[in-house]
Amino acid sequence: MGLLTAALIVGGSAAAGAGAFVAAPFVLTAVGFTSAGIAASSYAAGMMSAAAVANAGAVAAGSTVAGLQTAGVVGLPAVASACVAGVGATVGFITAILVI
Repeated sequence: MGLLTAALIVGGSAAAGAGAFVAAPFVLTAVGFTSAGIAASSYAAGMMSAAAVANAGAVAAGSTVAGLQTAGVVGLPAVASACVAGVGATVGFITAILVI
């Protein structure tokens, strides 16, 4: 692997990480986890319904649905933002390796 290839891989990984970090709030809203609550007839509403059925009518605190709704309301905390950026960077890195 040449120096240019390595630079492209690292640059692509950083761009993918930044893109994932910026896109996360928009994706949450698009699937229905909004600041006003879970949007009716959305993917999030379906998740909430399934979680409630599985838990005798309630959504368990600490569940995936509860965590995503919290992120939709208050935004992603710093640790989650770092995780989202890390996952995006990893995907970008793997994609760059496979493409180049």
